[in-house]
Amino acid sequence: MNMLVVLAIILLILMYQVGGKNGIRSFISLFLNFIVVLVVVFFMLDTNTNILILTLVAVVLISSINLFYINGMNQKTLTAFAATLLTISILLTLIYVVSQQMAIHGFSEEETEELVPYSLYIGVDFLQVSAAVIVLTTIGAIVDVAISITSSMHEFFEQNHKMTKQQLYQSGVAIGRDILGTDTNTLFFAFFGGYLGLLIWFKDLSYSFGEIVNAKVFGAEMVTIFCSGIGIALIIPIAAALSSVTLQVKHKKSKPSL
Repeated sequence: MNMLVVLAIILLILMYQVGGKNGIRSFISLFLNFIVVLVVVFFMLDTNTNILILTLVAVVLISSINLFYINGMNQKTLTAFAATLLTISILLTLIYVVSQQMAIHGFSEEETEELVPYSLYIGVDFLQVSAAVIVLTTIGAIVDVAISITSSMHEFFEQNHKMTKQQLYQSGVAIGRDILGTDTNTLFFAFFGGYLGLLIWFKDLSYSFGEIVNAKVFGAEMVTIFCSGIGIALIIPIAAALSSVTLQVKHKKSKPSL
């Protein structure tokens, strides 16, 4: 039996044992997200496609799968969904501007030798591709932080309906502070592990520290890490603010009128 199938079965069994039905949904969502990414890549090859709009559509689909399919349609997931879309919209604009100013899109100097036999006139805007890649690598962590904050704030408010908007917001930010450090470091080590081969390559090419820092391919990865961290930092106050407002509005509507 193919080892990938064996690993998939082990993962499915463990997710079912730990999460029950939600674990099964989480397992299926992995494949649904994979299909979304494949479709996005396919449409990116069309020169008439606006990649930034396509990325936002992909974000909506991935967020819907990870929030509504796994956790159901409720106030917590709706608030997390709205916070995710708002954060990604801000982040996508920032990434596009930074990528344009730093000129990190396209192929690096180290890749030119392998690309000699091929034509580079493929009609794809690599600036938009660069922004799309960063957003798609960040969306999972942003959705995770959003639902963690909205779920926790919902439980706090269920235990104490006397909490004001300010108190709810502060509790959400306090939760976010604990998540911020761990998620940012998780992203950093994920990228570092994925590009460990790149650092070894720099060493074999006898790059100096200055050459490494100024290398286009290294700069692109650092921008990805920093923008991912910015996205996680942004989602915390946004999710906390939206959740505090929606919780108070729902509570006022549920009060019996005198």
